[in-house]
Amino acid sequence: MLACALGRAGARGSNRSMIPNQRHLFELPDDVAYLNCAYLSPLMKAVKNAGSEALARRGRPWEITARDFFTTSESTRALFARIINAHPDDIAIVPAVSYGIATAVRNVPLASGQTVVLLAEQFPSNVYAWREAARVTGAEIVTVPRPAHGDWTRAILDVVDERAAAVALANCHWTDGGLVDLVRIGARCRELEVPLVLDLTQSAGVLPFDVAAVQPDFAVAASYKWLLGPYSLAFLYVAPRWQRGEPLEHNWIARQRSEDFAGLVDYQDDFQAGARRFDVGEQSNFQLLPMAEAAMRQILDWGVTAIAETLAQKTASIAQRAGELGLGVASAKQRAGHFVGLRFDGGVPAGLLEKLSTAKVCVSVRGDSVRVTPHLYTTDADVDRLFNVLASVL
Repeated sequence: MLACALGRAGARGSNRSMIPNQRHLFELPDDVAYLNCAYLSPLMKAVKNAGSEALARRGRPWEITARDFFTTSESTRALFARIINAHPDDIAIVPAVSYGIATAVRNVPLASGQTVVLLAEQFPSNVYAWREAARVTGAEIVTVPRPAHGDWTRAILDVVDERAAAVALANCHWTDGGLVDLVRIGARCRELEVPLVLDLTQSAGVLPFDVAAVQPDFAVAASYKWLLGPYSLAFLYVAPRWQRGEPLEHNWIARQRSEDFAGLVDYQDDFQAGARRFDVGEQSNFQLLPMAEAAMRQILDWGVTAIAETLAQKTASIAQRAGELGLGVASAKQRAGHFVGLRFDGGVPAGLLEKLSTAKVCVSVRGDSVRVTPHLYTTDADVDRLFNVLASVL
């Protein structure tokens, strides 16, 4: 539920790594407090311009060459690889997280008596495909309940055992930012030889992530949240050991020698290198990829670690003020630094969402948590507007 006119975490770092406010790069009215990046990010002006230019160019097909079917997809693939410290060959371009998770499910074997480990209230894109696979194979879904002690990592490690055929998680919980130590989880999965499948949509681009440290088998992130990009685009990391697996579809551009348009009727059994066999058809998307490219270039220019440290400082201030009002907030060690989940005794107060909407304060309600997710465009005045409304209902 939305409130707006639509109704590593980790070290705080020194001020030297703090990024100054970047609202000037976005088209955000001064009277809108947009604290809802976990829902849908606003687009930077440069990203909108890239989309407009791409759409205009698409109207001139005589300017689009065979080479253009590959250039932007390759540069964008490489940018996402840099964000997660992967190699471009390990990245597939897909339309959504559900597509990436379905690719993982197709390739990870399940059998009766085995388990798939999920989190309670996990985002559905990393749930439904596993439930269907479990129904077909007779495997069991094991759901880790929300831990009373707040330590998701410990709770996950307590249930991952020799029966596990897959562990499917996020870096932080989408409802309130509850943090998962994926380095520790990854080590346990490797010890048991269990595939680790991640939805990084609520963390890629804002929380430092290193595939070399975590070693997931599959990891997918949608573009339209913390990657500050367009909707209907996502990026799928596939570990080298899975790169000879079965794609969801068989399209022409994923095959070897697809650059030779005149020779496309010389059908090829072999695929393009690495994870490209898992690319969605029409991965060249002339409208969306330039937008994603512009967004990720800016993210890399800021630096993911610097973004994380800047937002962790901002959310620490929000958490402190919320605690002073008597609201429940996870400790900094137990939540991602770009998230604050506010919980109220007795549940979300009646009328809160309407008051927030009237004040043009945009947050989300997920489960029993009011989710507050700022970004570099968030000002102190935005935060003050939020607390003015909260104080009025408490």
